[in-house]
Amino acid sequence: MRQAARNFAEFSYKPRGRPPFAGGPKTKRLRPKTANGRALEMHYFVTGGAGFIGSNLTDRLLELGHRVTVYDNLSTGFRDFLSKAEGDANFRFIEGDDLNQTALIEAMAGVDFVFHMAANADVRYGTRYPGRDLEQNTIATANVLEAMRFNNVKKIVFASTGSIYGDAKVIPTPEDAPFPTQTSLYGASKLAAEGLISAYCEGFQFQAWIYRFVSVLGPRYTHGHVFDFLRQLLLTDPTTLNVLGDGNQRKSYMHVNDCIDGMLLGVAKAQEKVNTLNLGFDGYCSVRDSIGWICGRLGLSPRLNFAGGDRGWIGDSPFIYLDTRRMRSLGWTPKIGIEQAVISTVDWLQQHPQIFKRRL
Repeated sequence: MRQAARNFAEFSYKPRGRPPFAGGPKTKRLRPKTANGRALEMHYFVTGGAGFIGSNLTDRLLELGHRVTVYDNLSTGFRDFLSKAEGDANFRFIEGDDLNQTALIEAMAGVDFVFHMAANADVRYGTRYPGRDLEQNTIATANVLEAMRFNNVKKIVFASTGSIYGDAKVIPTPEDAPFPTQTSLYGASKLAAEGLISAYCEGFQFQAWIYRFVSVLGPRYTHGHVFDFLRQLLLTDPTTLNVLGDGNQRKSYMHVNDCIDGMLLGVAKAQEKVNTLNLGFDGYCSVRDSIGWICGRLGLSPRLNFAGGDRGWIGDSPFIYLDTRRMRSLGWTPKIGIEQAVISTVDWLQQHPQIFKRRL
């Protein structure tokens, strides 16, 4: 298997030739069945499964009785996020990098379905490290797709982003909005990955669910404005808060449980070859709103220092609000409002202060 994977990985970058196999190796496929109306075991492969959304997804899939293999290089994920999963006989963890195609091919053998959650999510540093988004978002996705092709795995969920809409001209923004001008390397790399996935669906009979998320909050949250504000207030100075931009940026947020509910419902009900779906709460708040909720929960009244301008960094969109009617038509309704999601995230971070030190 190792030699076959290596040969395939080498072949993948050649401009001509035929692959050394026909349709991938003959692996035993687990077929979904029903008993008393409940879906039986599937084997899911979760890239980035030790991260924020990926680890919560892993727990949910295991609770539903499925097998789960998590593949993560632990560059931004945490092994202890998988402590609950570790006690489940249906769980397997493989430490590996999506950029290592040979290892990825081997790890994916025998699975039924891929949730591709791994990515570089540090949007603001795109211009400082311009190769990072290309490698960790686009090239990594190409490697995942090739590993699927080798192992004859046909179904993929991809965690995309509302950032692909750039400075949207239509608010709330639907999936079929006018094709946007890209404003961030992160959004561009995710959009490129979407294109690759669509092409594999056409060329190799894959089926895909592409979810364009707003920012996600909740337990195991490890990056973003709530994290940054709490780290400042709890570790640096409770009397002063430095804020990028002018604080009037408007954003939509979603709790991780609602995000997972949406992904799973979409897989069950949306059955096009390529299913592109916005996921987000039906509403938005300003950065100033979230600061008020955070400081109110902490019982603090810091002085606010605004950097100025209508956005926090190059590529930051000053207004993100997605039209989720397509997802709602399938029966999905988020249960947790934005303020509640922010407050629950504050509570979790206060209960797990070691996260701040590990992310410094």
